[in-house]
Amino acid sequence: MSTGAIIGIVIAVIVVVAIAVVASTEMRRARLRRQFGPEYDRLVEKHGGNKRKADAELAERERRVRGLSLRELTPEQQATYSGDWAAVQERFVDSPAEAVGAAHTLIWNVMRDRGYPADDRSASMDALAVHHGHAFEGYRKAQAMPPDSASTEQLRESMIHYRALFEDLTGLREGQAAENRDAAARERDLAAEDGSRTADTPR
Repeated sequence: MSTGAIIGIVIAVIVVVAIAVVASTEMRRARLRRQFGPEYDRLVEKHGGNKRKADAELAERERRVRGLSLRELTPEQQATYSGDWAAVQERFVDSPAEAVGAAHTLIWNVMRDRGYPADDRSASMDALAVHHGHAFEGYRKAQAMPPDSASTEQLRESMIHYRALFEDLTGLREGQAAENRDAAARERDLAAEDGSRTADTPR
């Protein structure tokens, strides 16, 4: 085989490898964009348009969050939190600022029950960005709005952002929450009836 042919093969191999590397990078970047949503764009802007640095920072977040032992809520916990959220929404009518504060507290209670490191705000925010990227952006906006000086409309927007994250964290969606509460109530009623029948059974 001539030297020219060998050089041609080497160049072809280099080109193929380069294309594969670029394709792999773009696939990974597309996945990060889908997963993190607006958070990806925010980091690209933070790093002056350097997508490579944004990719690296998000990959590092994923690595740190991977070690957390997160868990799903039980149906009983979902039903309880569903009722808590309904109470918060009712409070909004008379006390919007207090309701927004209660919504924020409720979200962190849910996070604690799910195993998020609620005592480490930085780690928790990283975990939220990794697992709830799209709802996280709205949560960040709500956090930046001081409830004491916000208008009623701004507080309403904060509640909408909080609800999106709350639904993501609890696994509840509009309509499903009421169904879970009703199901839990039915289970409690059945358990009470069974207990009553057991107590009435002659020995």
